[in-house]
Amino acid sequence: MKKFFLLFFALILALQNANAAPQPSYLEEVQALGYLAGEGLACDASKYDTYEMIARAYLISKARSDAEQKKGMDTFNEAKANAFVLKMKDGLDRCEAIADNFDHQKIFKTVIYGDGTLKMPDGKIIKPRHAYDVTLVYTKDPEMRDKMIKMYHETHNKILNDPKYQKALRERQAQDGF
Repeated sequence: MKKFFLLFFALILALQNANAAPQPSYLEEVQALGYLAGEGLACDASKYDTYEMIARAYLISKARSDAEQKKGMDTFNEAKANAFVLKMKDGLDRCEAIADNFDHQKIFKTVIYGDGTLKMPDGKIIKPRHAYDVTLVYTKDPEMRDKMIKMYHETHNKILNDPKYQKALRERQAQDGF
């Protein structure tokens, strides 16, 4: 959990101190955005949908090609899913504080223009390679969190009931003296 927030704050610091240190790559940036999205979704942050729209607009506008955009979206979604699963595994520990911190990020000061141009909180302007309709970037799904939790539990139960998993678990327990 701390790693995710540290990664995000490191990203912000890197963006603010661009002259002092090399900037993270596009994929590192969208990965950090994905991790935070996963935690925000798992912890039911009130500004999750706004964050998701801004993050997706950022990864579309900042991509230099369609291929990079696709890789960025895959990276974002994978990081989001991994963070969601990790937060579920730790029993949603400290979710109230995470949701509060999530809802007070600087990213919410980003201005999104109709053509996909972004004005970041630090004043930096990011123009997309092609204009696009920002309203199509993200569709709010009020049941997204419930669907993800259901999918997590189904996958978790499927693994637990897998005979190969059970055999490996028994072998490991025997090795460890259980």
